[in-house]
Amino acid sequence: MREQSKHHRRDKMRMVRKESSELSSIWDINPDVALRFHAGLILGQLDCDSTPGFEGRKADAKEFVSLSSYEINSFQEQLYANGVKDSHKRVLIILQGMDTSGKGSMVEHVFSQLSPMGIHYHGFAAPSQEELNHDYLWRIRRELPKDGWISIFDRSQYEDIVMPRIYGTYPRTIWESRYDEINAFEHRLVDDGCSIIKIFLCISKDFQKKRFLKRLDDPTKFWKFDPSDLKARSHWDDYMNAWQDVMERTSTDYAPWHIVPANHRWYSRAVLSQILRARMQEMNLAWPPADFNVDMVKHQLLG
Repeated sequence: MREQSKHHRRDKMRMVRKESSELSSIWDINPDVALRFHAGLILGQLDCDSTPGFEGRKADAKEFVSLSSYEINSFQEQLYANGVKDSHKRVLIILQGMDTSGKGSMVEHVFSQLSPMGIHYHGFAAPSQEELNHDYLWRIRRELPKDGWISIFDRSQYEDIVMPRIYGTYPRTIWESRYDEINAFEHRLVDDGCSIIKIFLCISKDFQKKRFLKRLDDPTKFWKFDPSDLKARSHWDDYMNAWQDVMERTSTDYAPWHIVPANHRWYSRAVLSQILRARMQEMNLAWPPADFNVDMVKHQLLG
């Protein structure tokens, strides 16, 4: 019976891998490649209403995410099992974007069908006094994925370049050095088995205005709005220029940035789900073998 169960699990994973490849075929172009930042791409000129590679609509994207999440869950179970057995493979997802770009809701939808086992979410706000007492990567290191885990960052170390650049909280010599420091930091993570997915959700200024007004029309959403959000909005062009430099200087072969049009949230959710599922499939995970004598243990239990 146990042997049959083992074969069933193997067959199930073969089916998941096969279906994962077939599910990817609904994309006209692979978003993991097509949406990578490249020379000549200007954030401020991106058509944020576009849906590159996906010809379906909202209902189609919702169904895609549901099917994709099922497969991600299967891969995550194997990833977690390998982490228990000392594999260093793990995943770090970094989500960035202007206010109302949908970072939080993306996590809610893409990961809704996954087991919480092995999933870690952390939103980075303005640094606390304790965090300011350490170097800027200290709080980042504390939230990195454990072996076998997926960690999702809502904002990240990149805020420590963009914010001081725009608001002048540190001299240029301080934040300027962080581009190379972050590249080296991410390179070490990748060398140690961590797969990094970096997503920038690109929305239009007009879309953000509509989202803000929608919040202000709904008393249950007042808590999501802070008048200080308008200060950031008044620096829109400064943010675009700052993020443009981030992309140009920190989109690397080992940790590339993906620039995702996000006026249609259903599209951006489908993109993350596709990229994550494909990345986990490429890990070629297998169930870790027993590190004990199975027959002997069975004999002890039956004896």
